[in-house]
Amino acid sequence: MGPNRATRARGALIWGGLIAAMAIPIAAAAASPLLAWREPVYILAGFAGIIGMSLMLLQPLLAGGRLPGLRAMRGRQVHRWIGGILVTAVIIHVAALWVTSPPDVIDALLLASPTPFSIWGVVAMWAIFATAILAALRRRLSPRTWRRAHTALALVIVSGTVIHALLIEGTMETITKALLCALVMVATIKVVIDLKTWARRPR
Repeated sequence: MGPNRATRARGALIWGGLIAAMAIPIAAAAASPLLAWREPVYILAGFAGIIGMSLMLLQPLLAGGRLPGLRAMRGRQVHRWIGGILVTAVIIHVAALWVTSPPDVIDALLLASPTPFSIWGVVAMWAIFATAILAALRRRLSPRTWRRAHTALALVIVSGTVIHALLIEGTMETITKALLCALVMVATIKVVIDLKTWARRPR
C-alpha cells in the first residue's frame, strides 16, 4: 500500500470512527422506550441538546487541525459554522423546555433549581452565549486575549455540558452517553494542552 493510499485509509478510519461516536448516542436515544411517553416538544428539546453535545466532539478537533482532509483555514471556518449551530441548538433546547414547563426553566435560569443538572446546563448555556459574543468582538481583541478567553469558555462549556448530561437520567443510553462525554472531554483537554494557549510566547 502506497503512502497516499495509506493516508487516505487512515483518514477514512478517523472520519468513520468520529461519525460513529457522534451518531450512535443519537441513534440509541432515538430508540429509547421513554420517547413513547414524551410530548413532541419535549422530544425536540432533548434531541437539540443531544445533537449539540455530539457536535461538541468536532469543535476541539477542528480548532486544533486534527481532522484529516481539512486545511487549517477550512477547519476554522467549519468550527465557526458549528459554533453557530450550537447556539441555535441551545436556544431550541431552552425554548422547547420553556413550552413544556416555564417554572422549571425560570428556576434553572435563576440557579434556584433543586436539580443540579439544570444548574450545570445553565452555566454551559451562558458560556456558549458568551463565546458567541466574544466571537463577534474578535477583531477588537488581541490574539492572545482571544485565544485565552475562548479556551477558558470552551472548558466551561464542555465541563458544564458533560456534567449536565451525566446527571440526567433520560432518553440517552447510559454507556453511549458516558463514552461520548469521555471523548468530548479527552479531545478538548488534549487540544488545549497541545495548543499551549496559556504558554508565554517569545516577544
